[in-house]
Amino acid sequence: MRIRTLALGAGITVLLCVPLAISVAASANSDVLISRGRPAIASSERGGVWEAGQATDSDPSSRWESAPGPGTQWVRIDLGGVRDIDRVVLRWDKTYARTYRVQTSVDGANWTDVYATRAGNGGVDDLKRLGGSGRYVRVLATQRAASTGGYALFEIKAYGPSALIKAVAVHPAGGSIAAGLEDRRKKETALELVSSAENSTLSWRQEYGYIEDIGDGRGYTAGIVGFCSGTSDMLEVVEEYTRREPGNVLAAYLPALRTVDGSDSHAGLDPGFPAAWKAASRDPVFQKVQEDERDKMYFWPAVRLARTDGLRALGQFAYYDAAVMHGVSGLKSIRQHALTSAKSPAQGGDEPAYLDAFLDARVREMRTEEAHSDTTRVDTAQRLFLRRSNLDLAGPLTWKVYGDQYRISGP
Repeated sequence: MRIRTLALGAGITVLLCVPLAISVAASANSDVLISRGRPAIASSERGGVWEAGQATDSDPSSRWESAPGPGTQWVRIDLGGVRDIDRVVLRWDKTYARTYRVQTSVDGANWTDVYATRAGNGGVDDLKRLGGSGRYVRVLATQRAASTGGYALFEIKAYGPSALIKAVAVHPAGGSIAAGLEDRRKKETALELVSSAENSTLSWRQEYGYIEDIGDGRGYTAGIVGFCSGTSDMLEVVEEYTRREPGNVLAAYLPALRTVDGSDSHAGLDPGFPAAWKAASRDPVFQKVQEDERDKMYFWPAVRLARTDGLRALGQFAYYDAAVMHGVSGLKSIRQHALTSAKSPAQGGDEPAYLDAFLDARVREMRTEEAHSDTTRVDTAQRLFLRRSNLDLAGPLTWKVYGDQYRISGP
């Protein structure tokens, strides 16, 4: 492995319950309904009768309803261009959110809170003098009030001046926007994010042949996620490669790999092992082995655990990145520390607050190892996405790792 407010956690600040001057009526020229009939999508829908567009259709009897269960859900309205948003009216069904945020965004990925509360009580919330702007407005519900069901809204009405600030072309939302890392495109995003920290590049497929000793006490580090000679995963990769292709250039090093497992020793590996690893990396069979072993040892165990905890794509990625650096056992230890200070979404907790606690625990663990004490892969990447409320890892994504700037356009 290479190297006016309520605080919800370190670096996350939101408005408490109501904006200032909520009792002051919006001015007449700003009180134009700009969301009527606009396209809407949601993180989930209970069925076709309760689809997202029911919240903007001006029919007071129809509603959007999410899939049942605890955790985060959202509904997002596309206003067709960047607009000022001064007022939002929400009319909840009986399955309302106790904790929610109203947010605006220019690009559909990076969100700004214009209102947040931990004390939602259902009924009608008439939120005025919001002072927001964006092409999109979103209701992000993170904790439900009832012990059953999900979230449901009869109406979401956004008001502001009729004039656009900036006209933009309307493009249909991608089907994967609310997907987790089981989605092929979202998985690719996660792999590129990890590669930016592990290999200083988004092109992780160019790293099959990488190998060096980075001085972290784990011997040789190699391949697409930093398999190590001292932590069993490199041994497992070479064993599987030999099972699929006996007589490969690495097979002769299996006795030495078994001997050095659990140490930082190179005994029996020098001087030829690095060259043999690089030679093997040109073999498509060895490349497929690295991908399969990465998924089996790290990716899918992390994603399954994150889904059990009710986490969306950002949380799944955070778990996967922790598994790559600390192993799945280390991930589970970090998770247990986080659960001592915050409930997971599956337990009825607030997802941003839980993720903040998880990243705090991750940083503490990283600082116990000198080789991993630089925590920017958390501070200027994962924490940055959390502050932008990008729980779905929707593109565009911009971040820095170890001083280098990266960008992914989508999905």
